[in-house]
Amino acid sequence: MAETETLAGLRFVCRAAVVAFCAALSGCMTDKTVTGSISSSQLTPTSASRDAPSPDRVQAHWRSLAERYGEAYAKNPSDPAAGYGYGVALRALGQRAQALAVLEQASMKNPGQKQILAAYGRALADVGRYDDALAVLGRAHTPDRPDWKILNAQGAILDQLGRPEEARGHYMAAIKVAPGEPSILSNLGLNYALSGDLAKAQETLRQAAASPNADDKVRANLALVMSLQAGKPATAKKAG
Repeated sequence: MAETETLAGLRFVCRAAVVAFCAALSGCMTDKTVTGSISSSQLTPTSASRDAPSPDRVQAHWRSLAERYGEAYAKNPSDPAAGYGYGVALRALGQRAQALAVLEQASMKNPGQKQILAAYGRALADVGRYDDALAVLGRAHTPDRPDWKILNAQGAILDQLGRPEEARGHYMAAIKVAPGEPSILSNLGLNYALSGDLAKAQETLRQAAASPNADDKVRANLALVMSLQAGKPATAKKAG
């Protein structure tokens, strides 16, 4: 595989990782700092069994939340819980432009709500406004109370902007907060790959894939790097 094709493939994967990672965090954060608190159970689809809820059930969950919080937002656009809940649900449904508009307004009306800022920053990343996303996410947590999810998102965005060393610093800081977290290790592995260190990339991605919390995206990233290191087309979808 030619070097230009390799880098192009890796950049494509990293671009997808930024969007996927930010989307995956739509309902992961608790909202204890948001007035009129929305419980995490309300924002996270659940299942009666140990299996993950089906895609149809997840979509139905987010549609229900979008309707519920959309009505509350229409009645009172200044309510931080309504703005946050509505924006998060819209993002989960892929309605990026509308989600961005709602979360932008919510952040303007509630500038002290860090959770809303975090959601707004991710919405900016969704639409490719990476510089703006970094500026907003930088205000969504503080050095004395770092949030590993935000640090990880910042790192992924910096990789998109062609600033791999800065990105790596954010990943390292995130790992200190959440040691062994596969989503951080996965992004760090891609960072090493973009920097040309495929051996280090594979080692890091193997650590990520070994975690019981690793998902298919992590394993797919490992498969990609393994195929690149072997000089083969990146067609593998999974790796053990």
